[in-house]
Amino acid sequence: MTTTAVARIVLAPRERQVLEGLADGSTLAVVALDLKIREGTAAGYLKLAKRKLHGVGENAAALAVGYATEAITRPDLLDPAGLFLPREQRDLVPLIARGLTAAQILTELKPRRTIDIIRRDGRDLMTNLGAKNRAHVITRAWEYEVLTADQVIAWLR
Repeated sequence: MTTTAVARIVLAPRERQVLEGLADGSTLAVVALDLKIREGTAAGYLKLAKRKLHGVGENAAALAVGYATEAITRPDLLDPAGLFLPREQRDLVPLIARGLTAAQILTELKPRRTIDIIRRDGRDLMTNLGAKNRAHVITRAWEYEVLTADQVIAWLR
């Protein structure tokens, strides 16, 4: 698969560090502590990074755009053969990458699912990927090639 060209985004070093710190499922408070800065300062860097990353509002979306545009270091790939994700869970990954809430995902997938099923599938997806939160889902999905730059770039256009 060829990646469609998209303008490369350059983040300031602290913006990149904060965003990459969230990639492993850490909270902003933990990232700030690791970087030896105040949580409010880290939040400011994250806000600036999100603005540069096509104005996304959610951490998961910021990571997806960051990986796709190479604004942050992409994680090493893992063997996707070692991962089993049912279609229902795979369908959620690009929607989470866009930063959609469960209610917004319901609108996208209606009438095939209910909100309870979407939430259950989301929890199961996190479990199957070994993810701690939605942002970590994006990193794990990227590692297993469930989410690709082409998918992210397609919704950026």
